[in-house]
Amino acid sequence: MNGSELTRQWRTLWRYVAGLLLVCVLGWFAFARDMRVPLLGCADLGVHELGHMLFTPFPDVVTAIMGNGLQILVPLAFAIWFLAGQKDLLGVAVCLAWAGTCAQDASVYIADAPTQGLALIGGEHDWAYVLGEHFHALDSASTIAAVVRGSGGVLFTMSVVICLYAVLYGIERGSLSPASGSPASGSPASGT
Repeated sequence: MNGSELTRQWRTLWRYVAGLLLVCVLGWFAFARDMRVPLLGCADLGVHELGHMLFTPFPDVVTAIMGNGLQILVPLAFAIWFLAGQKDLLGVAVCLAWAGTCAQDASVYIADAPTQGLALIGGEHDWAYVLGEHFHALDSASTIAAVVRGSGGVLFTMSVVICLYAVLYGIERGSLSPASGSPASGSPASGT
């Protein structure tokens, strides 16, 4: 193995180690501390409000749901773009973690529907309207919130697994299979 190949492999390894650390920080804020991720939470709020604006031509219940809906769909769309368009597993992992934090954030909002205790930036509580006035299911808010939070946990876990897999098996950007010459690829390292 020549020097530039070794440098490239180390760069790839450390890129995924840094990505794993970032993903863990996102998860720590969202799932361990049950709070919005600093700075990212502000962007999420903007996407949430954009979801309401984009879906105003639809029935009010759709407009209310699509605040959190778009908040979760945007990072999922980026994850698909990183996978299909860029073949960049680190981008996929970070976007899945982001989507997971958005789902956790949505679960807090959903669970708050019966009491409406969260401070809002204005307007009606989306989930109190959806689950209360529209579906008459406020008593199911905690169950729905648990499912949404669990879904976020699954997305977050997938992101950690992707990063760990890439670190352990030397996945390269642009390749969804182990890097050639790495122990996981089954081909012996050259250089003898």
